[in-house]
Amino acid sequence: MSASERTDRPALILTRVFAAPRPLVFRAWIEPERAALWWGPQGFEILSCHMDVRPGGSWRMSLRGPSGAIQIKQGVYREIVPPERLVFTWRWLDPAGVPAHETIVTISFEEQSSGTKLTLHQAVFETAEIRDGHYAGWSGCMDRFAEYLAIL
Repeated sequence: MSASERTDRPALILTRVFAAPRPLVFRAWIEPERAALWWGPQGFEILSCHMDVRPGGSWRMSLRGPSGAIQIKQGVYREIVPPERLVFTWRWLDPAGVPAHETIVTISFEEQSSGTKLTLHQAVFETAEIRDGHYAGWSGCMDRFAEYLAIL
């Protein structure tokens, strides 16, 4: 089940329900060996995954896209409330290593009888076009996440 909110506001909300227990879903977001197996859009290969999961700790991932281009994203953890909530900053680095505009990602994990409801909120984007690009990326990422959870 998937729902999303795409308005002219530069914020993104993506909700999915996963047929897996909340502690497992949460761990898959904070354990680098797990995240390296699914984090990224369809067709992307994760080259490196560093995660220092604590308030003030950093995270950094590099991925190779289908075209062969390398993409680097990074951020800092702001809040970690196991297994309920995860808040971190998000920035892309351009090929010269210059960081792009920073957004805040808030992920909530809600226990449900059918599994775990995950709600991702990311804001504030500079434009609706950039937000929509992240919507496409996160949607593919959530598809990969569902596939990962299904084989556990």
